[in-house]
Amino acid sequence: MNSRAIAALALIQVLPLSRKGAFAGRCFGVCRHYTWLDQLANQLIHQPLKARDADLQALLLAGLYQLYFMRIPDHAAISETVEACRQFNKPWAVKVINGMLRNAQRNKATFKANISNSTAVQTSHPKWLVDALASAWPDHFEKVLQANNEPGPMWLRVNQQQQSRSEYLKALHKVQISATESQLTPCGLQLEEPVEVSRLPGFEQGSCFVQDEAAQLAAIILDPQANDKVLDACAAPGGKTTHLLEQQPDLQALIALDCDPKRVKRIHENLQRLNVTATVLCEELTDFCKHQEPASFDRILLDVPCSATGVIRRHPDIKWLRKRSDIAALATTQLALLTACWPLLKPGGTLLYATCSVLPQENERVVSQFLKQTPAASEAIILPAQSGHLPGHVATSVGRQLLPTVGGHDGFYYAKLNKKD
Repeated sequence: MNSRAIAALALIQVLPLSRKGAFAGRCFGVCRHYTWLDQLANQLIHQPLKARDADLQALLLAGLYQLYFMRIPDHAAISETVEACRQFNKPWAVKVINGMLRNAQRNKATFKANISNSTAVQTSHPKWLVDALASAWPDHFEKVLQANNEPGPMWLRVNQQQQSRSEYLKALHKVQISATESQLTPCGLQLEEPVEVSRLPGFEQGSCFVQDEAAQLAAIILDPQANDKVLDACAAPGGKTTHLLEQQPDLQALIALDCDPKRVKRIHENLQRLNVTATVLCEELTDFCKHQEPASFDRILLDVPCSATGVIRRHPDIKWLRKRSDIAALATTQLALLTACWPLLKPGGTLLYATCSVLPQENERVVSQFLKQTPAASEAIILPAQSGHLPGHVATSVGRQLLPTVGGHDGFYYAKLNKKD
């Protein structure tokens, strides 16, 4: 974990519950609009701040975010930021921060006009990522950039082993939580506003799972059958594992595998909460494949490690932590994992390759290369009923790409592969 994430987690733990949401919202907001805010801040800072004053730089960005992007009175944004500055034990800085914010308030139009008009700056994305998206999706990339800078909606997957979606929708309305049914999955509900899970009826008893609409498609597309033996190859934190068990409670067995002990613990917790069982293993996938009996599984879900460029709106720091060079390295790993898993699939079985990336290099190109080198593999068509014809769904040469949409689902990619008998 990077140092910024550790610092944020530490701060969240000492904040009162009533302020955690606001704190997280400001952190995410600065990450979403970082480049734009940084250019604005540079117009206000006439003498570069010293390295030991990086906290003031961050505070200034947070104040500017409140002034320019949040629907709160300007005086409140300024006073809150100045008050926070008093906690830094730098008395000289209070006047400086106050002056810069008041300058930014008085001259908004001028400062905005001086910010670069480039797409990378205006949308606060690294140029390499803007170029990659524009090349891959020339008709869609601007909407993707827009979606990346909007907070993602809260989606629920209703546990239909307990109750129907319509029944749970009524339960939500009884506690004044507004929601609408997904058009893409039979179990999905989109909340009008995010809420604490403690407010969700029956959450601790497994009534629902917080899971994006696009991620809910994995179990639906894989479509496990009764008596199937299933491998969830990169399973943490267990959302898709539990959905597979809800989708088909009469499996012969389900093995949920992940290599991170802390994330494996999350799998156990989610299985327990939803009252379903699976064999959970903490092991590297490549090691597991070496000692596992060939042709052991009827279905394999391979949700590979990826750039996570389809979920930037939920994790905006991805824009700044991910590098162009990461993509080729990830694609190499993804192909290696797919190749390692394949012998475990029975003839006539199905493997679902999945990512939360929107970059073809990790998606259709990986699968296309695998199909070329694996004569026993063939693509299975993902039926329209399993993938929908909604905004953000893009046909690709292999598989199906879902692009993130404003107010809708995250970005995901799925390719369904069959092994010939």
